Amino acid sequence: MSIEELKAKVPGITDIRLLEDLLAKGSLVQLKAGQAIIEPGKFIKMVPIILEGAIKVLRLDDEGRELFLYYLNSGQTCALSLTCCNSLQPSEIKAVAEEDSLVLSIPIRYHEQLLEQYRQWKDFVAQTYQQRFQEMLEALDAVAFLKMDQRLVRYLQAKRKQLSSNELQITHQEIAQELGTSREVVSRLLKQLEKKKWIELGRNKIFMRDNFEDLVGKS
Repeated sequence: MSIEELKAKVPGITDIRLLEDLLAKGSLVQLKAGQAIIEPGKFIKMVPIILEGAIKVLRLDDEGRELFLYYLNSGQTCALSLTCCNSLQPSEIKAVAEEDSLVLSIPIRYHEQLLEQYRQWKDFVAQTYQQRFQEMLEALDAVAFLKMDQRLVRYLQAKRKQLSSNELQITHQEIAQELGTSREVVSRLLKQLEKKKWIELGRNKIFMRDNFEDLVGKS
């Protein structure tokens, strides 16, 4: 990958010397959809910068139940992985490729070095913390203040926006895992949305109406 290509994929970094250093120190990693890049309980050995595709970040409880937190898109990195790198603590999150993705993997031994050498890396990290903190607050607010049907609609909206598609290839069980509820609850709520003619259900498939956002706004 050239400097110009990397600059285009990570618009938050424009310092040519820093871009050169990232390419020299990092390695490109291809991920298949569904492949985990960070696992709970394991030490994080790299800082991932997403170049193509998307990564979804999940929080797991002691019983292995998952809670969807946020997506990482092109040009972004994970604040929680940075926190684990800085504290030398095992990961408390799971990060999985939502679709086929390309990641620039920066070994953590270079992270502190980059912080000392490049002001723009400091700014990139600080901005990452700010963005991810806001997304985590939104996830917390959803759990604390929204009913499950509202959380489901918000989840479908985020999924649709992320994939740029009205057709979601996903099972009721997968949705239930990411929302921290049961498959039966998700199936019942999806049936209600189908009765409202907001969506159509197929086998491991959900088709969202073109005017889904308008329907949600009027409800």
